[in-house]
Amino acid sequence: MKPHSRRAILSGAFAGAGLGAIEAADAAAQERVGKNAPIAPKDPLKVTKLETILVKPRWLFLKVHTNAGIVGLGEPITEGRAKTCAEAVQEIEPYLVGKDPRRVAHHWQAIYRHAFYRGGPILTSALSGIDQALWDIKGKALGVPVYELLGGPTRDRVRVYAHAGTVPQMKAAQAKGFTAFKTGPAKKRPARYIETPAAVEYAAERFADLRKAMGNDVDIAIDFHGAISPATAKLLIKALEPYQPMFVEEPCQAQNHDVMAEIARGTFLPIATGERVFTKWGFREVLEKRAATVLQPDLCHAGGVTEVRLIAGMAEAYYASVAPHNPLGPISLAAGVQIAASIPNFLCQEQVSLGEGYLKNPFKVREGYLELPTGPGLGIELDENAMADKIGHDWRNPESYDADDGSVVDW
Repeated sequence: MKPHSRRAILSGAFAGAGLGAIEAADAAAQERVGKNAPIAPKDPLKVTKLETILVKPRWLFLKVHTNAGIVGLGEPITEGRAKTCAEAVQEIEPYLVGKDPRRVAHHWQAIYRHAFYRGGPILTSALSGIDQALWDIKGKALGVPVYELLGGPTRDRVRVYAHAGTVPQMKAAQAKGFTAFKTGPAKKRPARYIETPAAVEYAAERFADLRKAMGNDVDIAIDFHGAISPATAKLLIKALEPYQPMFVEEPCQAQNHDVMAEIARGTFLPIATGERVFTKWGFREVLEKRAATVLQPDLCHAGGVTEVRLIAGMAEAYYASVAPHNPLGPISLAAGVQIAASIPNFLCQEQVSLGEGYLKNPFKVREGYLELPTGPGLGIELDENAMADKIGHDWRNPESYDADDGSVVDW
């Protein structure tokens, strides 16, 4: 029975029995339908608590609780700053408690703009995880996947890629169903500002080995991780061009869009960036300067589902594709899949965990793709029992130094 008609029918049937009987019958009906049943749009729904959980290996999960028993899930995390992000979420909690979580866009604006000091990796990551959770609640309250609330699916399945640095690793991932991969430039030591011909040749030859072993029918992206100088990046990209990587990610430090645009103009290979770019305002500059044709907003950093959907629309206007960044957990993956399902210019979704040991129904790869989730909200449910031995962590960012002179190097 539809939720909007149930109350009216019960009210008529029990008109002579008193209000208590009506409420009892309504509660019984709700119980029969089940905890994931949609609730009427005008029924009261309020946030009661925000709960953060440190989860191995380096993640932070968020549960936004409501008075209706619906719990929204999110990942409000900046890698290596999990406890800081958790504190940021708790500082936002007083704003949300007592409010209707279904006003997602309104809450995004309030949390972002009322901070006065806007943006940045910590505050935007906290907002991103909260936004994911609010969309999850809204979808669960209405009984539909988030992508249905964003206009319905634009595709039937979502392509994903795996991280792999060697031929055996790629072959193993291929055996699990993956057809797209991402690696890093092979090196014997941290990159120097000006590299030797030998170092450039070594990186190119190792990528050539991957291409030869895997063939031309698979996609292999390469991530410089922003750790290569612009001068060396140009040399390395030129050496890689014969092997046609799917894209070159963060060829130099992502904060300088002018330099990245210069690199992009010097190659026919697609340049990708976005994991360290926040909100529509950050990506506006990337697009206007033509610094990349593959945008990689991270659902846990760039502003959540609300903002990444807008970023994707901006990218479409510039004929750029979107490959959501995600080196994090299965909640982040679920949010990325919802975006991928609802935009026309999706390329490929990054993942490092399909949810085994975290989700009751982990994602499954078939022929390089994930099927669209059909459950309400983000379409996932945490497996609390399986997660019991993964609670808590003290993960820190690597600290890398040059072996020759001890100076700090990027990782």
